[in-house]
Order: sequence, then C-alpha cells, then structure tokens
Amino acid sequence: MAPSAYSADQITQYLDYIGLPSHYHPSSPSRLPLDFDFLTTLHAHQIATIPYENLSLHYSATKEISIDPQVTFKKIVSDKRGRGGYCMEAAIFFNHILRALGFDAYTAGVRIRYRENGVPTGDYIGWTHIVNIVTLPDSTKYVSDVAFGGDGPTKPMPLLPDIVTPNIGTQELRFVHESLTQQTHDSAATKYWIYQYRNAPTAPWNSFYAFTELEFLHGDFEVMNHFTSTSKKSFQTYTALVVKFLMAREDDEEMRAESRAEGKGKGGVYGKVMLVGGDVKVNTDGKTRVVKRCETEAERVEALKDWFGMTFTEEEKEGIRGHVTELK
Repeated sequence: MAPSAYSADQITQYLDYIGLPSHYHPSSPSRLPLDFDFLTTLHAHQIATIPYENLSLHYSATKEISIDPQVTFKKIVSDKRGRGGYCMEAAIFFNHILRALGFDAYTAGVRIRYRENGVPTGDYIGWTHIVNIVTLPDSTKYVSDVAFGGDGPTKPMPLLPDIVTPNIGTQELRFVHESLTQQTHDSAATKYWIYQYRNAPTAPWNSFYAFTELEFLHGDFEVMNHFTSTSKKSFQTYTALVVKFLMAREDDEEMRAESRAEGKGKGGVYGKVMLVGGDVKVNTDGKTRVVKRCETEAERVEALKDWFGMTFTEEEKEGIRGHVTELK
C-alpha cells in the first residue's frame, strides 16, 4: 500500500494549524482511537479552517492548479495565508492526512450534476469531483467529503443507503444506491452511490452527485484536474468562489453550549461564509444574507482578508487583471 506523502512533522503542523484539541494529537497518550468521533472531529476542523476555494485560477499569472500533495501542503499549511483549495486539492490533501494518521482511506471519483438557479438538474457529467472513503477498524464505511464547497456535508456520512444525516439548519442528506438514468447497462455491479439532499424533512429529495467504490489513482485526478481547471465548460474558470464553514470551537464555551442546545452535535458546525463573484454571503441555520458587495478588486481583496483571513502577493493580485473574473 502506498504511504502517505506527509511526514510526522507535517502532520503535527497540520493538527496545530486546524486547532485540533490536544488529546487527538498522535503524541498524546490519551488520544482516542481511529473511530467515528475522531474522524468527525477532523472533518469539522478541516472545513472550518481550510476553505474550499478556486482562487488560484483567478489570482495568479499562470491560472494553474497543482494537485501535488507537497505543493498543496505548502499553500495551505506552511505559507499560513488562509488559503485552501478546490475539490481535488483539498480532498487529496485530506487523504494523505488521514492515511498518515492511520486511517484506512482511499479516493474515489465523482460525477456531479450542473445547477440551474442553484438546483442540481439534468444529466450527470464526467468525473469532476472527489471523495474519501474511510473504513474504520470496526469495518464500518464512511464518506468524508471535505471539498464540495457550500453544498457539502459537515460530517462524515455512513456508506449505507437511506441513512439520513442532518446538515446545517433543516437540511438533510443521504445516499441511495441506484443506477443512473443515463446508463445503458443496469446491474447490481454498475450501481452508483448517489448523494441526495433536501432542505426540510417535508421537501423532496434531490440528487447532487454520484460515485462508485472504485479507487481513483493520482493519474486519474491529473486528467480530471486538467479539464476542471482549464475548460471553458467548467464553472471554476469563470467564477471566483470561496466557502469556509463556521464552527463553535472547543475553547468557545458560549458557542459550543448554543450548538449543543440546538442539537447540532459534536463538531459544532453551524453555518458558512461564502464569496461568490463579488458578493460575500453568510449562511446560518439555512438562511443566507449578503454581508458585503464588492465592486472593485481592492474591495474584494480586502473582503477576502477580513472574512476569510486570506492574503495575496502583489503578483497574485496582478494576475487577475484582464481576466474574465476581474472586478472593474
């Protein structure tokens, strides 16, 4: 089995960076085992510290995304500039973290559906997303998706059909195991796990993405990354996007107590802050409001620092000049 790309020292840097409670650190003799509790805590701290963002396709001279795990580690952890990454960056990074900690985890490719007015509609497209499938020591399987942006789960989900997982506000999630309507061959061996959501218990379920349990290798993601980061059909190339989840940290007694009282459970993820184009939006309990509307590049760069803690070099700031996503 291939080893993780990250050293023990890098794992310590990462755990410190995401603010994981000390009793979860490998150096702590009281660290909990590789169980659902630990995986859930890691998942929550990852998405609340490391944003989903595609700004390397906009604020750079090359408009290129590297999925080399060492390049990603430097960008996210070592540089300490508040940066994150889009799906393939963040999920591959997290896979190496999980395996270095001892989890049995691998990556699988995902087909998504495009959205119309914010709602996933129509056929599934080619492989453009990625999830981690984790098997715990008790043989239970979970999907940890830390890289689907604002539509992603705030905790690992059991890889079982029809198990409802609560998300932010009244939103609920589940997997079903079915064939896609596009398929010409339907058999037990060709079914997909389909990620579905509904925004209230009385609302209908809608399907967002689909995947199989086939392991995807790094070379597969190189191909996927090329399309996703360069094609004019990819929304990533013409939409500047950042999503960072909001979490009640363990040292925040008031927020933690409020989170538990409202039934949000361990992890305390209670909302998200997003930048879409020039708008900064905050969503808590399923309700979204615009908190800042940027009309110039100077305003957006300042908002990225204020709301996400992101900083950019002068070269990166100049990289967006003349690009389709520049605010003029």
